[in-house]
Amino acid sequence: MTVFVHGFTQSASSWKPVLDALREISRRGSRRYTCLGVPDDLDFVTTARELARAGDIFVPAPCTYVGYSMGGRLCLQLALERSEVVDRLVLVSASPGIADPAARAERRAADEQLAREVERDGVAVFVERWLAQPLFANLPRETAGVEDRIATNTVPRLTHQLRVLGQGAQPYLGDRVRELTMPVLLVVGERDHKYVGIAREMAAVMPDARVEVIEDAGHACHLERPDRFAQVVHPWLESA
Repeated sequence: MTVFVHGFTQSASSWKPVLDALREISRRGSRRYTCLGVPDDLDFVTTARELARAGDIFVPAPCTYVGYSMGGRLCLQLALERSEVVDRLVLVSASPGIADPAARAERRAADEQLAREVERDGVAVFVERWLAQPLFANLPRETAGVEDRIATNTVPRLTHQLRVLGQGAQPYLGDRVRELTMPVLLVVGERDHKYVGIAREMAAVMPDARVEVIEDAGHACHLERPDRFAQVVHPWLESA
C-alpha cells in the first residue's frame, strides 16, 4: 500500500491527477493507493503519529508514504518516530524544517500574519492569494484544485496548519535524517532551486536516498507535471 499525504490548503483529493497518471502506467492495478487528510487540532508530532493510525484503517503497517510539502514534513516526522510503519518514503518538495532558532521565530511570525489574513479575509480570498505566489506560477488552475481547496477548508483548519504545522512551529529534523534506514526518494521541481538544494543536502546524509528532479516544474511539481512525476515515482515504487 502507498499512502499519500497532501500539502497546505489541499485535501486528500488533491492527489487525483497523480493517481490517474500512476494507474495509467500500471494498468494491472497491482499496487493500492490511499490518500489521507491531515488531522485537525493536534500538535505537529501528534499529527504525524496520527497518519500511521489513519493508515492502519486501510492496511496493516508498514506502508510507503508519499508526502508533499507540509505532508512531506509530517511523513518525515512519522518515519523518524515510527520507522516500523514506514517501509519506504517519498518526500515531494519537502524540508526538514528550519535549523536557526532566529529564522524559525521569523517564520512563525510570518505564518501568524498569514493566519490573521485568513481570519480577516476568509478561505476563498486567501486561497486565491496563496496560489498567486511566484512559487506556483507554473501551476495550471485546472490541476491546482482551487475549488476543492476552497470547499474543503475552513478558517480554523487553515489557521491551525499555519500556526501549528508550519515550518516555524515544527521541530527541526535536519540533524536526524541520517537516522532513516528505509529507502527515501526526494522529488523536486527543476525551477524550485531552494528545494532542489534542500533535497540534495538531505540525500547526502541519508543512508539510502535518491533525488529526482522533475524538468520544467516548480514547487508543486507533482501537479504541474503529474505524468512525468508518475514516470519517475512508479518504477521506484515497483522496485520495492
